[in-house]
Amino acid sequence: MRTVVLAATTLLVGLSAGVFFAYSTSVMLALHKLDDRTFIDVMQKINSAILNGWFLTVYVGALLLAIVAVLLHLSAGHRAPLPWLLAALVLYGIVFIVTAALNVPMNNTLDAAGPVASIADPAAVRAAFEGPWVGWNLVRTVASASSLLTVAIALLRA
Repeated sequence: MRTVVLAATTLLVGLSAGVFFAYSTSVMLALHKLDDRTFIDVMQKINSAILNGWFLTVYVGALLLAIVAVLLHLSAGHRAPLPWLLAALVLYGIVFIVTAALNVPMNNTLDAAGPVASIADPAAVRAAFEGPWVGWNLVRTVASASSLLTVAIALLRA
């Protein structure tokens, strides 16, 4: 059971890290080249589309499985991977906190700007969103990739 949970945790953390990495290395770089209205329109659509069962299962499941993995390795004789699992859990916790406290509120503010055609100053709306969002997504990318690395080490130590 421990090995299955560790493997599943590694998979879900890896998939989640891949989403943030893809945004950092391609999606946001491509969107940066668009005009303000198109940028806002596409980001509003992405914000809506990402709230789906597949993403939410991976994103939340990674955190839940990391917690279960820690709990399964608390008993004597199974603690070798525990420091790595704790590190993975803390790092993924950072991803969760940054997302909930910063990126989601920025997404909500962008959505609250309304339909792109009715935004009076799209350049100001974009400027308030793009730089901070990209910066905090980079934090999520590094934290989730680091979580993946540490949970993979834990899997190898189990």
